[in-house]
Amino acid sequence: MSIERTRNFSIIAHIDHGKTTLSDRLLETTQTITQRQRQDQLLDSMDLERERGITIKSHPVTMAYIEDGVEYQLNLLDTPGHVDFSYEVSRSLAACEGALLLVDAAQGVEAQTVANVHLAMQANLTVIPVINKIDLPSADVPAVKKQLEDILAIPADEAIEASAKMGIGIAEILAAVVKRIPPPKDEPDENALKCLVFDSVFDNFRGVVSYVRLMNGEVKRGTGIKMMATGKTYEVKEVGVFTPKQEKRDILRSGDVGYLIANMKSSTEVKIGDTITESRVPAKKPLPGFKEIQPMVFSGIYPISSDDFEQLKLAMGKLQINDAAFTFQAESSAALGFGFRCGFLGLLHMEIVQERLRREFNMDVISTYPGVIYRVKKSDGELVEIDNPSFLPEPSVIDEIAEPTVKAYIMVPNDYIGDMMKLVADKRGELVNTETLDSMRVLLTCILPLNEILVDFNDKLKSITRGYGSMDYEHGEYRIAKLVKMDMLIAGEPVDAFSSIVHVSKAQARGKDLASKLKDVIPQQLFTVAIQACIGGKIIARESISAMRKNVTAKCYGGDISRKRKLLEKQKEGKKRMKSIGKVNIPQDAFIKVLKTGD
Repeated sequence: MSIERTRNFSIIAHIDHGKTTLSDRLLETTQTITQRQRQDQLLDSMDLERERGITIKSHPVTMAYIEDGVEYQLNLLDTPGHVDFSYEVSRSLAACEGALLLVDAAQGVEAQTVANVHLAMQANLTVIPVINKIDLPSADVPAVKKQLEDILAIPADEAIEASAKMGIGIAEILAAVVKRIPPPKDEPDENALKCLVFDSVFDNFRGVVSYVRLMNGEVKRGTGIKMMATGKTYEVKEVGVFTPKQEKRDILRSGDVGYLIANMKSSTEVKIGDTITESRVPAKKPLPGFKEIQPMVFSGIYPISSDDFEQLKLAMGKLQINDAAFTFQAESSAALGFGFRCGFLGLLHMEIVQERLRREFNMDVISTYPGVIYRVKKSDGELVEIDNPSFLPEPSVIDEIAEPTVKAYIMVPNDYIGDMMKLVADKRGELVNTETLDSMRVLLTCILPLNEILVDFNDKLKSITRGYGSMDYEHGEYRIAKLVKMDMLIAGEPVDAFSSIVHVSKAQARGKDLASKLKDVIPQQLFTVAIQACIGGKIIARESISAMRKNVTAKCYGGDISRKRKLLEKQKEGKKRMKSIGKVNIPQDAFIKVLKTGD
């Protein structure tokens, strides 16, 4: 197919605005799939994706489309919608020349719509606005057109009205893709092969399958290739396109989107955003925008039964082959035994990995409270990065601690702006800008500590705004904060599983909360057990579990009170002696109950 008749485009939208449904209709209209192959959410191959209605891995597909008797090759790059995978989205957009911007006719422009449009504008893409779900009774097309102009500065007359579910406007969308999106261009001043890797998957039989967009040159079986980020060389074993299943081709040329299989054994060998070039005549410089994917959120994952440690290690190794952004290393805890310290892109990524461990590998796991990477500057000037409270240096040698922040875009109805600003303040956030979008909604731009939005921020946002609020964020810089390590002492012994790094202003409330939860789950002992939250040597919260007592005066009928008193004093002495030598055995299920409720 000539490069002039190729179009590469993506679909960008807020969660649940109909992106996957539209891609299903495009595949049916171009007859890329037959009626027999038809199913909802065709490009979402994972069970988890289907259940939650989200896209986790991007799925490209090549479609043949005839317009005015001319056949065009349309390459659709389906992208993940969640903020955790925003780097993958940016690489998929870098492989396109245009994007369909999907906006729900009932809900209008949302926070993620704004963020995705910014990504598309940065990549210099041609944006085609599509107003979806016009068949809904609550659809308000004129209001959405006004939002497109006011919020996104996109001319409303360019918008195509459609309903992916009902199949309305699909022909107009395909025609607009051909007319408005420019064909791919070769890289100037380069004759060498240049491929952009925008995703990869692992195949048990063939190794790593790299999803590529050819920017320059051509690639076929037997071509010697070089990865520009790692410098490693390989030989191409197979190339092809997606229809949407993998279909082998003899050659891929400039402008094509497809897959490439070389003799790569692990997904760590191929990095998303990397440039593939020919090993004999390499390109002078790689394509711009590549960066190493760094985990942002860390959590300890432990098997509920210590016998399953090796099995869990094997399961995590298999998951990592498929997902290079997931990292893990062995660690041990006095309370939970042997487990792993795992790194994730964000909270959704963490949830998905845990769910896959449970489903695909039948593993029962418990995870510790999620944390982020703190930068600690010591008194001697040394800078260390801490992802586990256990490794925090002594307070006497710490000069300052910096925490990661995020820049959040929060879109809320006008009625809830006061409650939303209170929530941002409660989470130690700073309001940077307030922008009135229309008569109904406001866009708040805030700087928030990443650690504060990890667990319940999104839930609280939805509760406050009755489900009408939406949020998107991008990672910001590190900021110095008054952070301390809080330990939990049970009968005077610190329990490392409950240690955490908290802000001074939040320490007392968190310590009190955790102490009361532990009081409910630790069984009574024969002596009084003190549960204390402490910072350094200072106790900031305390709860006590009263001792189990035998009624030693039960056999005393009447008589002198001194006899009863003597027995009670004897019991008291025994309890005191027991307290000095006794140890509290915390059952495994106590950890599970406390850590699963989180916060």
